Order: sequence, then structure tokens, then C-alpha cells
Amino acid sequence: MEKIKIGTRKSKLALWQAYYVEDKLKAAGYETELVLQETKGDKVLDVSIAKIGSKGVFTEELEEGLANGSIDIAVHSAKDMQSALPEGFEIIAFTEREKINDVIVGDKPIDMNDPDLVLGTSSTRRIALFRHFYPHIKTVDVRGNLQTRIQKMRDGLCDALVLAYAGVHRMEYDDMIQVELGLDQFIPAVGQGSVAIESHDSLNEEKKNAIREVLNDPITEKRLLAERAYLATLEGGCSIPVFALANHFEMNGKETISIEGGIVSLDGQERIVKKLEGNDPTALGKQLADEILADGGDKVLAEIRKQI
Repeated sequence: MEKIKIGTRKSKLALWQAYYVEDKLKAAGYETELVLQETKGDKVLDVSIAKIGSKGVFTEELEEGLANGSIDIAVHSAKDMQSALPEGFEIIAFTEREKINDVIVGDKPIDMNDPDLVLGTSSTRRIALFRHFYPHIKTVDVRGNLQTRIQKMRDGLCDALVLAYAGVHRMEYDDMIQVELGLDQFIPAVGQGSVAIESHDSLNEEKKNAIREVLNDPITEKRLLAERAYLATLEGGCSIPVFALANHFEMNGKETISIEGGIVSLDGQERIVKKLEGNDPTALGKQLADEILADGGDKVLAEIRKQI
């Protein structure tokens, strides 16, 4: 088989993900090549993700490479993937999921009751959840790769940063974690903690199946199919504060998926959360979205769309 060309962004975290994927493919006996690409989300650092637009901010340029055949697969953080991919594109694998919590990272201990605490984050979900659970905490927008954000924090922009544990751990900043936010309050972004492998219809079927065989974790895939079906039904993107976390377990010898998810208003005043169980991940995610919308989520979503 011809060598597998792997497309990736240039940030240290993106490269970690690409090397992780490359190592797995090499261990399975395949020859690989990394192709580095800069995306819109990497170039525009003075504007929040919500204002740039939530579709394809970190994926569009890589998708051009998939379509023209300059790369075979693109490696993404699963949470960066838009809920509906352009025609001709698909996610062919989800890697085994890392711990999914949000964490607060800083150089000194954090007091969550401090009325003067300022946290850096560019996530509308995290900002809205802080407004709901910790309305006294101020947030400031901070963009850039992990190293850039840490430098901005140290330059005085904020006291600490709110980040995904997976990225912090992969970049070996575990010793800077001051608070691990509980899943009872901070349900993560859809896909958080997993690496998604995207391809185009033009990719050779034999090569696609070989890549999927090596990289796809079946349990993670079931979880993320449920979460992504929820997100797609709500037509949510980076600018919409929605969240969902699916889990997979066996009960009486039967596979079951549970999913908990919801939406929170931008001002944090209203948070709607529901939990369901079922066997079909995609149907379950859609059902959760339908129930959230029927329970007032439609009004919250309409208000959010007016404001962004």
C-alpha cells in the first residue's frame, strides 16, 4: 500500500495528535508522511472563535487537502469538528478517549470563591457555565495555542486558564492544574478528549479500511456518534454553548449508551440538562436534542442566535 499522508495543523498540540496517529500506523507496518497546514483558526488570534464563525475554523484548509488528494487523512481534535461535515467528507475513526474534564490551569492555587478571580477562556460554553455556577468569576477571551495562552496569563491578562484536561496532559502541564471541574457542573464539549480522523470519498477504500482498523476505538466511536448526533440536531457549533457526554456500559450482557447533555443561555441564567439511555447512539443523541428543544431549549437557542 502507498504511504499514508497525514494532514495536521502546526501547533504543538496538533502535532502531538499527528505523531500519536503516525506512531500507531507505523506500528501496524504502514509508511507515513506528515503534511503541515495552517488554518483560519490558527491565523486569526485577535477575534473570538464565535465571531470568526463556527464552521470549519480549524478544518477548512485541511479539507481542501483531502479533496485534492494532497493528504489522505486529516487529524483533528474531535471537539473542533463541525456537527455536519461538507458533502464528500467523513470521520472514519475516533481514537481512544482521554479523560474529558475541564481544568483550571495556573501558576498558583485558585480560590473559586475569590470575588476578584479572572479566568481566561475563549469557549462560550465555559463562559456561560461560569456565569451560571460562579457568577462572581470574571472571564476574558484568550486565543492561541496552549503555550501562547500560558504566556498571556503570565503577562497579566488573567489569573488562570480554563482548558481541556486532554490538551494540558498531552503537553505535559499536569503540574499546573489547580482545579479539576466536576462533570456534574461542567459537562464537556462534544468529542472532548478524542482525536478524529477525517477523510474524503476519493480516498482508496482499501487504504481507508486499513486506517480505520488501526485507529478507531469502537467504544469511543459509539460515545461520540451519540454526542455528535445531539450536536447536529441542534445545529450547534463553537459559538453555541451546548454540551453532551455519552458513556458506554454493559448491563445484563447487553450494550447500553447513556448520554447527558444540554444547553445554557449566554448570560448563564438558564441551564437545561437531560439524561437518556438507549442502544442506538445516533438515535439517542437526536432524541436528547429533541427533548432539550421541547423543554425550552428552542427558546434559549433562538435567543443565543440573536446575540451572536
